[in-house]
Amino acid sequence: MKRRVMYGSADYVELVENNGYFVDKTAYIEKLERVKNTVFLRPRRFGKSLWCRILECYYNINQKDDFERLFGQTYIGQNPTPQRNSYFVLPLNFSTVAVGTLEQIEESFNHVCNLALHLVLKRNKAWFNESIAINFDKEASDNLQMVLNEIQAADLPALYIIIDEYDNFANQLITTHQDHLYRQLTADTGFLKTFFKTLKAGRGTGAITNVFITGVLPITMDDLASGFNMANYITLNPRFESMLGFTQSEVDKLLDDIYLDYEIDPATRREVDTVIKNQYNGYHFINTQGESLYNSTILMYFLEWFCDYKTIPDYLTDMNLKTDLSWVRRITGATPTSTHEFVDQLTTEKGVSYNKNTLISKFNMSTFFKPEFFPISFYYLGMLTKQSDFLLRLPNLNMREIFVEYFNELHQIDVSTKYAEMMDNFITQPDLPQLFADYWRLYVAQLPEAIFQKVNENFYRTTFFSLCSQYLSKWFTWNVERSYPLGKSDLEFVGKYHEQYAGLRYIIEFKYYSNAEFKKFDTTIDDFELQTEDTQQIAGYVAGLKEEYPEAHISQFVIYCMGNQGFKVFTIS
Repeated sequence: MKRRVMYGSADYVELVENNGYFVDKTAYIEKLERVKNTVFLRPRRFGKSLWCRILECYYNINQKDDFERLFGQTYIGQNPTPQRNSYFVLPLNFSTVAVGTLEQIEESFNHVCNLALHLVLKRNKAWFNESIAINFDKEASDNLQMVLNEIQAADLPALYIIIDEYDNFANQLITTHQDHLYRQLTADTGFLKTFFKTLKAGRGTGAITNVFITGVLPITMDDLASGFNMANYITLNPRFESMLGFTQSEVDKLLDDIYLDYEIDPATRREVDTVIKNQYNGYHFINTQGESLYNSTILMYFLEWFCDYKTIPDYLTDMNLKTDLSWVRRITGATPTSTHEFVDQLTTEKGVSYNKNTLISKFNMSTFFKPEFFPISFYYLGMLTKQSDFLLRLPNLNMREIFVEYFNELHQIDVSTKYAEMMDNFITQPDLPQLFADYWRLYVAQLPEAIFQKVNENFYRTTFFSLCSQYLSKWFTWNVERSYPLGKSDLEFVGKYHEQYAGLRYIIEFKYYSNAEFKKFDTTIDDFELQTEDTQQIAGYVAGLKEEYPEAHISQFVIYCMGNQGFKVFTIS
């Protein structure tokens, strides 16, 4: 049976049973066994829930007979550890805890945990022999303690506890400014800290063999430190940087298999490689000199379409990746000004500075929302990634487009109702100078006057690209800052290989002059002349492009933006 791309599936058993493509990360199971009470954080859509399910299947004593079927072709299946299928497993997913009043949160938390404990007893009734039963009217910590007592008294296999999205419901309180509820939730006498104290005690007696915890933000865990102060935070441990997310070599192997299985024309591979690298690659969580990572779930979004239709999807940005603007507002403070400043900076600039010493594995809520921690907050949310020990940047085009959406939303710029005619004209008869003129007339004209104190060539390039991608992505993909032997091009339009403009490439160089800088030329925009050095610069990029794609139909453009006064586009033959 032909293998399938199972986008969004977090069930390892389902993936195996449906012959889904699988990037084998199971060698990390062996490494994780050297760490106890593990806390590992990654942004959303990085495969945390699937990894939790893999651990559950590997350690679950009731799935011993399924080991070969589930893991036979994996690294850990061929190199199993002595702990395989040795424990009762308690999987908990805190994303299912409902948020309301503190009493409602506690009720939902107890129900979620008690139901999971009930399933442990039910699935392992041959061991427990119906000697105990979960009382759904009791707190989860009480029922957990009862189970742990029985494990000790009857000398049963220990419990392996997996907590996925441990911070989910607490994050919802933070996002909605319910700080008072958050403080009550994490109070020393609160149900949540009591639950983690029970985990700690169970680890002390050996009734719990290990605890593995995932989430996005490190806030709650630090506020629970006294309840679970034995946690090992491996988020910033170089040995585990690639445990979730795909490396380039893993993606290359995955695409090799897909091209073979689906008999896709190998001539399309180079273009597909470029598109996915631009859109989904670029994450450096620890080592900026090492291999960058792909967002694995969003890559699967692309590959699902690609296998079905053997074409590049019309829309490359999966908006499930987008963090709600309320989070951006919450992190950057109570005043609209601070939110605007941060979003404006990441739309106009290529990155933001940060203090390396603030990139730590845990901190409490009061620390997390201090201005010096803004960049770190967005790092944990997956919106920024490490460029160096001094700068964080947007990781890829996917995230650039999302930040332009934030920018447009904050500044109330209409990008939905007035662009159809200009885009239709371009597709009917491509005319890049006219397209840019329409962008200036319809988009730039909406910008608040204060924005022009911040704009630069990166701003014009980014917003022009984002607008075009919103309307023209059926026919084109884009390269931003593509590397050539003589430098990086600013922006390239690339006709998709399966659409009407296949083989067409526009290579664009942007130049920006502030009003003061342009004044020094002592000329008007109409009389402004193409600068020789800019012609030479773009010629170097084109030479590299022709060498790589000798069959491409290449058009060259230099676009000058003069403050808020206007622009001029030069077509170079």
